[in-house]
Amino acid sequence: MRIKKTKFKDLLIYEKDSFNDKRGYFRELYLQKHFKTKFPFDVMSYSKKNVLRGLHIQTSNSQAKIITVTHGKIFDVAVDLRPKSKSFGKYISLIISKESDFSFYIPAGFAHGFLCLSKDCTINYKCSNYRDEKSEKTLIWNDKSLKIDWPIKKPILSKKDTKGFDLSFFK
Repeated sequence: MRIKKTKFKDLLIYEKDSFNDKRGYFRELYLQKHFKTKFPFDVMSYSKKNVLRGLHIQTSNSQAKIITVTHGKIFDVAVDLRPKSKSFGKYISLIISKESDFSFYIPAGFAHGFLCLSKDCTINYKCSNYRDEKSEKTLIWNDKSLKIDWPIKKPILSKKDTKGFDLSFFK
């Protein structure tokens, strides 16, 4: 396993060893020894093409996440909402697919969301804290101040995700 730094402090890409042969591949997804943070909670989501989930954050009991795509392809986004961060309000986006030999580590304090680019997709999340419904907030996906270059203009959204807050709410 190799660690690639991004332009944001603590936001990392974990490249994994993949053992391929004519049958397919074998890949280690998670090794606790590479993380200071413990991850007691795993979840999985399934989405259809053009579904956008996010941008979600827990304002209390904030969660670090490890994102791994096990089926399909996504446009993944993490927005820094750490109040004292030099990169507050900035984002990073990347494409992750089932063929990707990496997972995306998103530290606590970032809002996270993704758009399903393939017919359908399955995402596995390792989370550092349990879900805290009372502190769940949504940063509106199309906040003009973020200038996220989403691949589509009219995604399929949940009611919750259509009612997100703009960036000024998180300052």
